[in-house]
Amino acid sequence: MTGQAYDSNNIFGKILRGEIPCHRIYEDADTLAFMDVMPQSPGHLLVIPKAPSRNILDADPAVLAKLIPVVQKLARAAKEAFEADGITVIQFNEPASGQTVYHLHFHVIPRYEGLALKPHSGQMEDNGVLAANAEKIIGVLGN
Repeated sequence: MTGQAYDSNNIFGKILRGEIPCHRIYEDADTLAFMDVMPQSPGHLLVIPKAPSRNILDADPAVLAKLIPVVQKLARAAKEAFEADGITVIQFNEPASGQTVYHLHFHVIPRYEGLALKPHSGQMEDNGVLAANAEKIIGVLGN
């Protein structure tokens, strides 16, 4: 345990409750995946559990067991949809690691040989671009 309590008012909690919109890619009973609004590469998406967890340090192993196959499925779909050379999967835990949203989440980022990631700057991507990128991944998933 981290010692910190989970706060359901984080932005991902609000997305799960439908209080904040997102570009959904995938959803099942336990997980939700959507486009990162500040992508570091085209196709950058996030996968979160619906169960409350601050991060991997306090997550129920049963939640992780359901979440990781979805991360893998979406990593494969994003790689194909964006014809990427590779995929980076990142997961941060606590402020010292760079975590800024305290709901467990995995970044899935298409990568290309010789291209650095853009900074996670606070500059939000155009909604039309995010919607088009979501559709590319949804198309590969067959949804």
